[in-house]
Amino acid sequence: MSPRVLLLGGHGKVSLLLTPILLSRSWSVTSVIRDSSQTEEILSKGKGQPGKIDVLVRSLEDITSEQQAQSVLDEAKPQYVVWSAGAGGKGGSTRTYAIDRDAAQHFIRASVHTPSITKFLMISYIGSRRNHPSWWSDDEWAGSQKTNSGALKHYHVAKLDADECLTALAKQRGDAFAAIVLRPGSLTDDEPTGRVALGRTSAKGQVSRGDVAAVAAGLLGNEQARGWYDLLEGDEEVDEAVVKVVRDKVDCVEGEDGEAMVSKYKL
Repeated sequence: MSPRVLLLGGHGKVSLLLTPILLSRSWSVTSVIRDSSQTEEILSKGKGQPGKIDVLVRSLEDITSEQQAQSVLDEAKPQYVVWSAGAGGKGGSTRTYAIDRDAAQHFIRASVHTPSITKFLMISYIGSRRNHPSWWSDDEWAGSQKTNSGALKHYHVAKLDADECLTALAKQRGDAFAAIVLRPGSLTDDEPTGRVALGRTSAKGQVSRGDVAAVAAGLLGNEQARGWYDLLEGDEEVDEAVVKVVRDKVDCVEGEDGEAMVSKYKL
């Protein structure tokens, strides 16, 4: 049976590009949006598609407990959850933490605690890590640290906490649950090329939102995909890139302290 996907942040630019890809596979999508005026645009993505689309109007900023997140899951009844939401730099640090960290973690916990949910894909960003990865140069690491301690200070903390929470809880849930953290570089609105660099990439670079959506769809459709995947524009076709990183068991969590994550985040 085709899966149902709960798409959190359904009116975001990546989500609007991801939705028709999933529907074209005959998957069902429940798109969570904060403003009912966005409903018509979301539903239009389902025209002529074999999959079914519906909308839930909820403010993620108002999700302040796992129980509230669970109520959304109970209503949508998904098998897969995609987090493609965020404060987008609006509302200052308080709103960033409320959405990018707290609401995300409430949905992560609720999803991990729901046996029928088997996959959670988080759209993060390439700089979300604590330690210097072995495949980055010293200059790349220094640049990432400068950005994370400057312009992206609060966003970095919020996203990293969410990524680590998902990684830790998924490990405790076991093999029946796949946690995927997709970590693109700088996002552009350029036309997608269908060609990317996926896995252990450079720290610097950009990628179109359309290619992010294509890679996200590819990872969701691969039963063996799990872990952290960095993403930039590149030369490899999306389908081939996804197959390769999964086959080679690439996981950009390498170098991070998994034991510390599990110690911090308990089921």
